[in-house]
Amino acid sequence: MATPKLVVIVGETASGKTALAIELAQRFNGEIISADSRTLYKGMDIATAKPSAEERAAVPHHLIDVSTPDKPLTAADVKRLINQAIDDISSRGKLAFLVGGTGLYIDAVLYDFEFNNSGGQSRREELNQKTLAELQTILTERGIALPENAANKRHLVRQIETEGLVGKRSELRPNTLILGLQLDRELLKSRVKQRIDIMFASGAIDEARRLKRQYPSELDTLKTPGYKALWRLLDGSINEAEAKAEFAKADLQLAKRQRTWFKRNKSIQWLDNRDNFAQSVELITTLLNK
Repeated sequence: MATPKLVVIVGETASGKTALAIELAQRFNGEIISADSRTLYKGMDIATAKPSAEERAAVPHHLIDVSTPDKPLTAADVKRLINQAIDDISSRGKLAFLVGGTGLYIDAVLYDFEFNNSGGQSRREELNQKTLAELQTILTERGIALPENAANKRHLVRQIETEGLVGKRSELRPNTLILGLQLDRELLKSRVKQRIDIMFASGAIDEARRLKRQYPSELDTLKTPGYKALWRLLDGSINEAEAKAEFAKADLQLAKRQRTWFKRNKSIQWLDNRDNFAQSVELITTLLNK
C-alpha cells in the first residue's frame, strides 16, 4: 500500500501555524494532528495556546487532551499516536495535516525514528528524583554530551535514557510535503506579547491556580514558559507585568530553539508570509496530483 499523503506545517511559536492549517484543511477536506508537547495534556489550555473549541469545531483535531499532566507521554508514544491518526484520516478519504513546533515529534514521524529503550517508567521516576547536578554528573561520567539546555531536568533525563541518541533515523517519509513558517524578529515579538495579553485576559492565572491545586508544579509537563512565570506570580515572587515579561522572554527563547531545529531540515519549503495561503495551495495541489 502507498504511504498516505501528509502535509506538515512547522515553525516557531506564534508564527500562525494553527490559523493556516485550519484554512488549508477546510480547503482540502483535511483534519489536523497536533505535534505539540503540551497540548497533549488535559487542563493545559490557555497558557499553551491550545486550539480553541471553535477552531476544533471548524476542523477535526487529533492528539489534543489525550493524557493528563501526571501521565507524561514519551516521544515514541506520540509517534505511534500520530501514525495511527494519519492512517485513520487517510482511510476516510481525507488529507492529514501534521501541525506544530515540537521538532522531535515531527521528525520522529518524518524520518521513522526508532527510539532506544528508555528503561521504563520506574527508571524515569528514579532519575526524576535526582538533582540537576546529579544528572549532569551521570552524563559526564558516561561520556554523554550535555543537551543544549543543560539546566532542564527533563532534557537531562531524556539524554540519559537514550544515551545521547534521539533515535535511528531513516530517509524522509514519501508522499510528504513540509511547509515552514518564519517571522521577522520584531513581528514575532509583537505577536508573542499580544498572545500573552490575550492569555491573561482569558483566564491564564485561574487556569494555573487550578492546575496547581490538582498537580505538583514540579511535574515536567508543567514546566512550560507560561506556567513557570505563572507559578512565580501565584507565589508572590513577581507581579503580573513581570510574569508577562518572563513569559514573553521564555517564548522567544523557545522560538529561537525551534528555528534552529527546523533550519537543519533541507526538505522544508519555507513560505513567504505575504501570501503563504496561496503558496500552500499550489504546493499541496502538486502533492495531491502526484
